[in-house]
Amino acid sequence: MRNNSKTHSFSSLTFNQTSIFDRFATVAEELLYADMANTYKPKNILITGAAGFIASHVCNRIVRNYPDYKIVVLDKLDYCSNLKNLMPSRSSPNFKFIKGDIGSADLVNYILLTESIDTIMHFAAQTHVDNSFGNSFEFTKNNIYGTHVLLEACKVSGGQVKRFIHVSTDEVYGETDEDAVVGNHEASQLLPTNPYSATKAGAEMLVMAYGRSYGLPVITTRGNNVYGPNQFPEKLIPKFLLLAMKGRILPIHGDGSNVRSYLYCEDVAEAFEIILHRGEVGHVYNVGTKKERRVIDVARDICSLFNLDPDTHVKFVENRPFNDQRYFLDDEKLKDLGWSESTTWEEGLRKTLGWFVKNPDWWGDVSGALLPHPRMLTMPGVEKYYDGTDMTKNSSIVDANHANENKMVVPTIRSNVPPRNQSVKFLIYGGAGWIGGLVGNICEKQGIPFEYGKARLDDGSQILVDIRTSKPTHVFNASGVTGALNVKWFEAHKPEAIRANVVSVLTLANVCKEHGLPMMNYAYGGNLEDTKNSTDSFYFRTQAKVEEFLKEYDNVCTLRIQLPVSSDLSNPHNFITKITRSDKVANIPSSITVLDELLPISIEMAKRNCRGIWNFTNPGIVTCNEILEMYKDYIDPRFKWVNFTLEQQGQFPSPRTNEMDASQLQKEFPELLPVRDSLLKYVFEQKKQELGLLSGIINYK
Repeated sequence: MRNNSKTHSFSSLTFNQTSIFDRFATVAEELLYADMANTYKPKNILITGAAGFIASHVCNRIVRNYPDYKIVVLDKLDYCSNLKNLMPSRSSPNFKFIKGDIGSADLVNYILLTESIDTIMHFAAQTHVDNSFGNSFEFTKNNIYGTHVLLEACKVSGGQVKRFIHVSTDEVYGETDEDAVVGNHEASQLLPTNPYSATKAGAEMLVMAYGRSYGLPVITTRGNNVYGPNQFPEKLIPKFLLLAMKGRILPIHGDGSNVRSYLYCEDVAEAFEIILHRGEVGHVYNVGTKKERRVIDVARDICSLFNLDPDTHVKFVENRPFNDQRYFLDDEKLKDLGWSESTTWEEGLRKTLGWFVKNPDWWGDVSGALLPHPRMLTMPGVEKYYDGTDMTKNSSIVDANHANENKMVVPTIRSNVPPRNQSVKFLIYGGAGWIGGLVGNICEKQGIPFEYGKARLDDGSQILVDIRTSKPTHVFNASGVTGALNVKWFEAHKPEAIRANVVSVLTLANVCKEHGLPMMNYAYGGNLEDTKNSTDSFYFRTQAKVEEFLKEYDNVCTLRIQLPVSSDLSNPHNFITKITRSDKVANIPSSITVLDELLPISIEMAKRNCRGIWNFTNPGIVTCNEILEMYKDYIDPRFKWVNFTLEQQGQFPSPRTNEMDASQLQKEFPELLPVRDSLLKYVFEQKKQELGLLSGIINYK
């Protein structure tokens, strides 16, 4: 009986447990179906910045896992983007690439309309903190204005966009207390501490405002540091890996005590996949890990992979202007959606190392990124040719800017480190002339490698030979029919003038653009003997025409030189030499280019990757009489000159302008001297010292 009782009791217990399990299963099934019913299913997704690091992993994952989704990528191919990052998606029929800028409202509106975009995953941004300290306006333009353009396009689409996922950063929270045991949660206050994080916080405010004011279906993510394959080596882990592969020193900002959390890229891509489908509109999600590491420990772990002694291969360098000590996130909200980190630090580091060992040249020349304090290019347009046949085969690639789509972007140096490094090399055309020769002399003094070009500039094949032989990072053009020739010569030799001042310049610009080379172009104006910048002059019409065409070349920086002077008063092209040798002088106020001060600035402009058209003169104006007074005071006290009368001067062709606005140049280089001060410092005082030294030597003899 007892046994029967036990059996009966056991049977009852088993039955009851089974009933409970069934009820649990039923509830779980109901929850599963409810979850599936609440899962968002996009149709046409626009991913911005997907040729970059994190977004490329997200894009490739979605293209692979969801063949029914159409994925459209919009990327301007900035320096840290690479079409090769998207190669896994190249043959997929649901993938399309468009080269363009999120700052172009017309383009964004067009894409949303023609591609029937219902979902936007917005990754495109400038992200490197070091760059933000040196070029903060570019961060505002990309991170805030670009986001605003996207939001406005969503608003005017009339409810077409059902999800707008905005990708932000953990840095918007600012520095976490060192003794904090609980990380920043999604409702924590935003206290950014650097220009980069400030622009990301500003973009978040716009996202939140459009969500509340216009009902846009927005979701925001804030992520920890990410690492893995394809990452551009301005970031800590890929930089250290590449340096260690070369056996070089690993530079650490400050004392290395700063603490960071690192997630492997595939784990992050999975997080975005989950947020895309399960994230709630109006919510913020931290994408992070509670596992933290000091920067010095990261360096030591990487040294151990290469059997390097960290005591000899780690060097502490000057810190950033501000370097947050710690970022710490509360990631429980994302875990509630079903995500968790799956890749250990050791496994992720090994995978990343293996990729870089197999692909050491993925990014081309990254020597500038490996500097302790890199200043990389933060504007589009400097591209290195890449044979992307495999990339474009069976895939849809469109260039909204009408450029060659088979290109990738690699870094161009913008460094504040003294230029005695091998990160730049100049190819200079016009080396036999005055300006080109001076540029070469400056390169010699600064230790910058350079070569003078040998090609005829109207022959692209010859230019190509020069480029392949010298392998430059920048090309300087100081050639052209200028100097002592006068307007009458140009009028009588129009074909030669067109070939030298139009065809040659455009041919050089075109070859440089095709091969990803920035070009510094010195444009002469106002250095002719018998006229100023008269619009009737054939010479200046050719200059105006070539400037108009060069606006289409975003790899060119044109420097407008006017009435150039230098401390070499024996040079016949020097404007001071010309007026001191003239029978009569027109006392007209003009802008002046003091070459001794400005040519070194042009080299710095090349390193900063300046683009567009610049008035390359010192601020302010000076009259011929003022220059000659300085000449008399400093060089020759007996010097005399004669002016044209006002009546005679009134018969001269009127110049288009005497003063060129140098405010743009002065803003970029605040140390630039006004024209009178520059003439005194770089020309007359220097020449007086030379003459005094020469006089002392003669007297001594």
